[in-house]
Amino acid sequence: MIVIADVSIPADAFPLGRILEEYPEMEIELERIVPLRDAVIPLFWVSDGDTEAIEATLKEDPLTKSVRPLTQTDSRVLYEVEWSPEVNGVVQSLFDSDARLLEAEGTVDVWDFRLQFRTRSDLSRFRAACEENGIPVTLRRLYNPALPEENGQLSARQYEALVSAYKGGYFEVPRGTSMSTLAAEFEISDSAVSQRLRRGTAALIAETLLPEYSQS
Repeated sequence: MIVIADVSIPADAFPLGRILEEYPEMEIELERIVPLRDAVIPLFWVSDGDTEAIEATLKEDPLTKSVRPLTQTDSRVLYEVEWSPEVNGVVQSLFDSDARLLEAEGTVDVWDFRLQFRTRSDLSRFRAACEENGIPVTLRRLYNPALPEENGQLSARQYEALVSAYKGGYFEVPRGTSMSTLAAEFEISDSAVSQRLRRGTAALIAETLLPEYSQS
């Protein structure tokens, strides 16, 4: 039976975490990872960063064979990077366990993944492979066999963050809860919570106040 898992790993255990170490104000959203015969290609969005510096940092990595910006929208750039097939760790563990990447985003502290596995055994295989490589994996939530229904552009994680913030009084004056408290609740960084609230709010505005814009 299909299992969907929300897991977190330290940022320094993932190749793209090297960028975040140098540019802690940024956030990266991984679109997908494509395994090829002689390379691995990740596609990912980078927000709020110096594009020239980011590209230079990527090219300096010994595992990087090429870097190509594909498109840009507002403050976000979509990159395609070709990694050497020697890339391992989390990436190889994903391939070996036949995991399907549904969502992934990272900050300077942590990477959050939403992964789909064909069976619980595959999930166990993924965790075991990470542990063998010295990569600590935190299992935050399991969905079995599927995620709750979602409508529109608001993601499940954005929904959870907005609801928790609202119930906790984050939007009240004075605030009933803090960004740090919300971060501790979801076991992520303050920066990651801030990004989820900001993007979740933007998605709600697009869906409810500007539906014609969100569908364009």
